[in-house]
Amino acid sequence: MKSSDAPAQVVPGFYSRLCGRIAHACMLLGVGGLVLLIVAVLYQVVGRYVFNDTPTWAESGAVLLVLYVTMLGMAVGVREASHIGLESFLVLAPASVRQAMEYLIHALVGVFGMVMAWQCALLAESVAAYKIPTLGVSEAFKYAPPAVAGVLVAMFSLEHILALTRGTEVESAW
Repeated sequence: MKSSDAPAQVVPGFYSRLCGRIAHACMLLGVGGLVLLIVAVLYQVVGRYVFNDTPTWAESGAVLLVLYVTMLGMAVGVREASHIGLESFLVLAPASVRQAMEYLIHALVGVFGMVMAWQCALLAESVAAYKIPTLGVSEAFKYAPPAVAGVLVAMFSLEHILALTRGTEVESAW
């Protein structure tokens, strides 16, 4: 019996470490995106008010960067359990109800992530042939961040469910 228990413990540990590394990478990408966002906006302001020559790509680029930074941050927020959630009312519930509700909350968030990933992927595919005029890239770049974030939300929700099953908590990526 003990040998059959060992693989079950190894897989969730590996999965949790994998999710932690992905979350850490997402936060690093988010910080890099914020720096690029600041540079793009500063370039736009300087171009407009100093040189009287507004760079046309800066606004569209900034909007895309906001999408990427926001979606990556949102996914990591789900993993770190720092999102506004339904857990607020759980402190008042009995322990048995609390655990069942935690499973339900993480399952619902996971389902939301899967639906978001699927629908945004469909949207990205439907507009892939069109280009953002000021950037010259496909419109699909607007819908890729929420599609990727949806996959990450589903992964991180599964990690929380596995942690609940083991009676542990998800360790912070920081």
